[in-house]
Amino acid sequence: MIPRLPTAVLSRSLLSRSLVGSSLPSRRRGFATSKVACKSAVVTGAAQGIGKAIALRLAQDGFDICVNDLEGNSSMVEDVVNEIKALGRNAVPAYADVSKLPQVEAMVETSVNSLGPLNVFVANAGIAQVKWTMDSTEADLQRLFEVNFYGVVYSDQVAARHFIKQGSGGKIINAASAASFRPFLMAPIYGATKAAVRSLTQSLALELAKENITVNAYAPGIVDSPMWETIDEELMAINGLPKGENFKSTKKTIALGRTSVPEDVAKMVSFLASPDSDYVTGQTMLVDGGMVFS
Repeated sequence: MIPRLPTAVLSRSLLSRSLVGSSLPSRRRGFATSKVACKSAVVTGAAQGIGKAIALRLAQDGFDICVNDLEGNSSMVEDVVNEIKALGRNAVPAYADVSKLPQVEAMVETSVNSLGPLNVFVANAGIAQVKWTMDSTEADLQRLFEVNFYGVVYSDQVAARHFIKQGSGGKIINAASAASFRPFLMAPIYGATKAAVRSLTQSLALELAKENITVNAYAPGIVDSPMWETIDEELMAINGLPKGENFKSTKKTIALGRTSVPEDVAKMVSFLASPDSDYVTGQTMLVDGGMVFS
């Protein structure tokens, strides 16, 4: 007589046998932790604002950080370095103008020599300008593209070469903008530089995929940061609104009903720098509270 097994036991037994004989791949599947250990990241333009928030968030995630900015911002850079060390991670300052290729190369060398192999490069450094297209000068165009686009190209090139040399892959994360998805009045050249970054991110993702290097970008909207203070001041001179009013007026254009803070952007970069994004490349992730499509 064949003993009768409880239904639950029988079901588990049949399920077990069906899985053993199935064509499912043997590779283990699961979710990677967002925390990493003994890894390093370079964050450009990290003395303040979004860059600082990114540097601190990645340090919280377990990265040692190379904190880059211009030498004129050295006191702020040192403050960020000290904050990272207070979190229990290592950090090193690296002063460089990202629009100068030799300085970018020296910056990455500083990071690798001080913190070990490079794992993530965040090309965050950028500048903004409020001016009509017809009023933009040759000098305006040159400086905006030098920092916002050439600086990203140089950063991506140098980072990718180090990743390839190390043979372990890596992650490149570029600073785009909501302005790379739709035009904004009085920011035409700035928007063009960010659209170029978005296009570069897509192309470079295809080019570097064979090296196990992912290339993505983040696209902030209206962020309460030193960059927006500069934009606000320039808008004041044009429309006469009191300081802060231009910033406040943007809330009605945002679906979530609030402007963002640098930490909102840092959360997205945290994801893009983590193992959870290993199958994501060529993407520009909006962090705008629904402004672009509202």
